[in-house]
Amino acid sequence: MEINNILITGNLANDIKKVIDPEQYPQTFRFIEEKSVTSKDLQWADGYVAFKPTTNFEFFDIKWVHSLGAGVDGFLFGNKWKEDVLLTRTICSFGQRISQYCLSYYLKDLQEHDSFREKESHKQWQPVTPKLIKNQKALVYGTGEIGQEIAKLFSSLGIEVYGVSLSGSQKPHFSKVYSISTETEILSEVDVVINTLPLTKETDKLFGKDLFNYMNHAIFINVGRGSSVVESDLIDALQNNTIRLAVLDVFKEEPLPVDHRFWELENVRITPHISAVTTVEEAVDCFLETLNKLKDKSVLKNKVDTSLGY
Repeated sequence: MEINNILITGNLANDIKKVIDPEQYPQTFRFIEEKSVTSKDLQWADGYVAFKPTTNFEFFDIKWVHSLGAGVDGFLFGNKWKEDVLLTRTICSFGQRISQYCLSYYLKDLQEHDSFREKESHKQWQPVTPKLIKNQKALVYGTGEIGQEIAKLFSSLGIEVYGVSLSGSQKPHFSKVYSISTETEILSEVDVVINTLPLTKETDKLFGKDLFNYMNHAIFINVGRGSSVVESDLIDALQNNTIRLAVLDVFKEEPLPVDHRFWELENVRITPHISAVTTVEEAVDCFLETLNKLKDKSVLKNKVDTSLGY
């Protein structure tokens, strides 16, 4: 595929501009803030690089779209995709970052950090025995690159890790992989449930009361997409202690509104979508690697199946 005119936009555009030397490439680049992209810019481009489409996005003559993030729901979910346009996504250290994020909050809970911090603030010497990782069970929704990294890290510490995917195909580092809707047989037995799934028609509002009611005082960590969770049902599950703790990095509306009930709940931990930050260096490396492979007609490991949504 021959790409000549590349439009790079979004909040990393100016930073990427500082890293890429246009004189080293035969392509012509435009680095433009999202709000400043015009129809003429889109008509000019045959390559589009961003986290999401601009509000005035149209394909025109664009042949290739590259997502600067791991997720592509901003391009696909609820939108009609032009079938002859190639969509690729960024693959970098997301799996390592997310797995370490999840482990940090899980260990924090097992080691009773919040309990000891509370007692410390009141100058109370009151021992509580931390839990061991051994014999803990985790259920990870999504068995792709990120899910496998979580399973690899958790299982290396002695945690028994189960997976859930659309297909139920067995993957490395999982004791067993269930297809969606069959995992309910294990849900009541696991200590932590982690969502890494992309947002698709199948995963939209997947996590609601029907699933939460199977959980038995578990931790719920969401590093997938906020729209996969029915927020009112999660709040109910937190209040009735079906879920004892929710660690939430993604939300249906971001930034999370200041009047949202999540802020008020003691058993909710909120982070501002930072479990898998795209660094400029990694974004540029993956983008340029993909660009070179397009030229060489090499196999693209980051090509998105637009019919599946990931």
